[in-house]
Amino acid sequence: MNNARSFAAGIMVPAFTFIVAGAAADVSFAQDKAKDAQSNYPEKPIHFIVGFPPGSAPDIAARLLGPSLAVHLGQPVLVENVLGAAGNIAADRVAKADPDGYTLFLAANAQITVNPSLYKLPYDPVRDFAPISQVYVSSSVLVVNPSVPAKTLQELVALARAQPGGLTYATGGAGSAPHIAGELFKSVASVDIRTVPYKGTVLAMPDLLAGRVTMAFNPIVAVLSVVRDGKLRALAVTSVKRSPLLPEVPTIAEAGFPGYEATLWGGLLAPAGTAPAVIRKLHLETSNALARADVRGKLAAVALDAVGNSPDEFAAIIKSEIPKWAKLIKDSGITVH
Repeated sequence: MNNARSFAAGIMVPAFTFIVAGAAADVSFAQDKAKDAQSNYPEKPIHFIVGFPPGSAPDIAARLLGPSLAVHLGQPVLVENVLGAAGNIAADRVAKADPDGYTLFLAANAQITVNPSLYKLPYDPVRDFAPISQVYVSSSVLVVNPSVPAKTLQELVALARAQPGGLTYATGGAGSAPHIAGELFKSVASVDIRTVPYKGTVLAMPDLLAGRVTMAFNPIVAVLSVVRDGKLRALAVTSVKRSPLLPEVPTIAEAGFPGYEATLWGGLLAPAGTAPAVIRKLHLETSNALARADVRGKLAAVALDAVGNSPDEFAAIIKSEIPKWAKLIKDSGITVH
């Protein structure tokens, strides 16, 4: 009996060992296959998902960056515009995509840092994305109708304080970049200026040019021609540095309100869980592309300054801006319907 038990044990141990060894071999094979996929990346076209229509800043950046990446990665880079819900549909699509490096998100800052405080989102802007790099930064410019007697920002503030609620500013809708920039200005300047919402900045332009609204905080490229034609007066830009396209126009901080910054930016993100090796490769090629004179020049022509910072630097910007805009939105009582 003892011998039988010993014999049974003798055949069971090797069988168990074989099963464990087989499982380990499967895991090792899967890991090797994943490593091969990462080292050979990319092996098929890459898709840039953009949440805004053709001609928008993220779309322009994607279409300028894509061809340069395609040359150096050896695969096509396709741009897909996924519209709706203030860019949230596009963001959610990327957040839920396979983390294989083939579906990337060229996001506008509002989708990542502003919308979380305005909408109940099906994605988390920090947890569900892996930052690759900021692609561009840009700024808006505070413009007034020429009939407004203020020639400087300080004069405009004095005018607004003399008639609380008497001046107005146009926005592209609740929570849009012009709205956020205007509310931040009202906060730092302690002025009461009434908001006039439109369904996009383009639709606000006729009333702004006719003087039916006093001012607007619009992207520079959207108003540059009418500023140069004297149809609108530029008083200050919303970024921390002056714009090369309007070098004579001070920043809002320079004009007497230090700490003011309402920068527009676009950045490249992957779904969370994307392999670090793939993120590193994408960052390297993105930063190299943005350092090339032709890409930088084409971005600069539409008031977009190339960046190309590291994933960690980009992540730190995202994490710092989310609470900044959350506080402003709460304090200003901004809501979307």
